[in-house]
This record gives sequence, C-alpha cells and structure tokens, in this order.
Amino acid sequence: MARAAIDAVVAHARAAAPDECCGLLIGTTDDIVAARPAWNAADDARRRYVVDPKDHFDGRRDARARGLEVVGFYHSHPRSPAAPSETDRAEASYDDYLYLIVGLAAEPPQVACFRLERGNFLEVPFVTVA
Repeated sequence: MARAAIDAVVAHARAAAPDECCGLLIGTTDDIVAARPAWNAADDARRRYVVDPKDHFDGRRDARARGLEVVGFYHSHPRSPAAPSETDRAEASYDDYLYLIVGLAAEPPQVACFRLERGNFLEVPFVTVA
C-alpha cells in the first residue's frame, strides 16, 4: 500500500472527526496506489458511513481511466480501534473487496485492513511502500 494513500486516509479521518470519513481504495489486485475521499452520505455520520453513490461512480470511472480499479473502501472510527464494528459487519456488501479502517482512539492512529469473504471480515496484513 502506498504511503501516500495511508497518509491521505489518516488526514481525511482527522479532518472529518468527530464524524466517520469514507472513501475508495484505488489500485490493482496487488497494490493500493491511491485513496479517493468520498462524502459520507449516512444519516448518522458519527456512527456509520455510506459512500455517496455519485462519488462511488465517479471514483470507478476515474480509476478505469487510469488503468486501475476500485479495490476497496476505507472509513474511520473516530472513537474506537481499527476493527470492524457490528454496524460494519451488518452493512458490508462487497465480497473480496478490501476494507481499510483508521482508528483514532490511539495516537498514532491505528490502521488495519480487512477482506470481506462470505460476510466475514478477515484481517489482511499489508506492507507500506514509498
């Protein structure tokens, strides 16, 4: 995962707090090269996230134009660790996508990545590159 993508996600999480932020992870099956912020369209943005549909479609279109794809999503937990919440588990719907979570409960922020497989979140180790 590109260091710039992680830095962008953490900056977005801090700027959005106390609300949850969200966005798209852009790259290939092997590499996440960018994070694209999206508007959190949830009716209760302090406790959940919904990627704005227009931002979602625009992000897919832009990724395709760059020869890349949306490989996952990110969001923040402003007051808790970087682990899937019950709400995350109930609302996740893209199997085989990555779900990056930034937990702002600690300093430095905790960053963890998960893959959704058959409704279960499995933690995915990742390496940060320049």
